[in-house]
Amino acid sequence: MKVTIVMGSKSDEHVAKKAEEMLKKFGIEYETVLASSHRTPEKVKEVAKSDADIFIAIAGLSASLPGSIAAHTTKPVIGVPVSGKLNLDAILSIVQMPPGVPVAAVGLDRGDNAALLAVEILSLKDESLRKKLEEYREEERKKYVQ
Repeated sequence: MKVTIVMGSKSDEHVAKKAEEMLKKFGIEYETVLASSHRTPEKVKEVAKSDADIFIAIAGLSASLPGSIAAHTTKPVIGVPVSGKLNLDAILSIVQMPPGVPVAAVGLDRGDNAALLAVEILSLKDESLRKKLEEYREEERKKYVQ
């Protein structure tokens, strides 16, 4: 099982780190690459054709990266909008995909939630991963229960 984290810009690194940390916690193999749907479209296509099981695409502004990846694969793509001056532009770009080319979306800068969603998807076929996820959720619950 492998997750590929794709950053649309080097400035998205702080969001990618959140995803990387969460995937490490669950022992999920991952790689992080830099590819822009506008500046390096051929690289985006190449990444989308890779052996990853799930893609986490991190992008701000027009945030076209998740959709560009989804256009070249039938594997799950999780879009992470990056906060900026307007914020709404990146969110809408990711959630308003045309019919037939869906992209999952998490909140602004939520690389951690994107990784958790990837873990949930992968746990459908991996019982030990599902148990790790249940243990993680229980640990999180304990933080809020007195």
